[in-house]
Amino acid sequence: MKRRNFLKKTAAAGLAAGAAFSVGTHRLDILAADGDDSPYDLVAVMGGSPEAMFDIGIQSIGGMGSFVSSGQKVVVKPNIGWDVIPERGANTNPGLVARIIEHCFRAGASEVSVFDNTCDEWTRCYRNSGIESAARGAGARIVPANTESYYRDVSLPEARSLKTTQIHNLMFEADVIINVPVLKHHSGTRMTAALKNMMGVVWDRRFWHRNNLNQCIADYTLWEKKPCLHVIDAYRVMLRNGPRGISVDDIVDMRAQIISPDWVAADAAAALMMDMNPMQIGYIPLAHELGAGNMQLEELNINRIQM
Repeated sequence: MKRRNFLKKTAAAGLAAGAAFSVGTHRLDILAADGDDSPYDLVAVMGGSPEAMFDIGIQSIGGMGSFVSSGQKVVVKPNIGWDVIPERGANTNPGLVARIIEHCFRAGASEVSVFDNTCDEWTRCYRNSGIESAARGAGARIVPANTESYYRDVSLPEARSLKTTQIHNLMFEADVIINVPVLKHHSGTRMTAALKNMMGVVWDRRFWHRNNLNQCIADYTLWEKKPCLHVIDAYRVMLRNGPRGISVDDIVDMRAQIISPDWVAADAAAALMMDMNPMQIGYIPLAHELGAGNMQLEELNINRIQM
């Protein structure tokens, strides 16, 4: 696939204040600091397959070797929450999951594991999402998360609502965690992406829903074991009836991807892609206030790539 030149942060390259990243009828208005030659804080890619967009996006942000070293154990955490086919956009694209796993092994990972605490019956979610076969085909382990015995208690004394929680054993054992959510509408929080995807690593998610969901999502970022990379799948995006959706009529093909080590910035960019104000996605400003990342995109060095 022929791709255009990298779009830089200067006005001449289309990343001056107010430049628009068009995705169908949707826009990602992102700003970049002038005169900054530092590595990119965030890469937004549009117009290719999930695999091809990741290939070019991860290279732009330093390559997988910037995040995974030889011999390390990696957890790749997609959204596998729903017993639906990939075309429904409720789960992370399986091709993207496989490509990330491949990059991890090329960077020297000794082991890559994939799991999610699903909402529908877990074996059906793993199978019908396409992620189980894709991940195994790329060499990863598929690990269940359906019983409380897989989880350990964690204390978050600085949290406002989520003072304690239970987190999957693999999150403790991993050297590297890569967060791979799908971007979509959510009935409770308006949008789900990187920050909210961590609800799939905890056992007691019902507590979150009953005790200020937005604050609990932000509070989780206080745990010391954080993902080092966030890859938001915006290839097929559910614009309504989330998080499960009703039919393919809920989906728009945005064919986009956001890659960043900063999950607050990534979610702020994702909100704009959904034509939403990041300030109105409750957990984004809350996580920003807790120091989990930077939602002020105008302060960041952003690369925009049109394939």
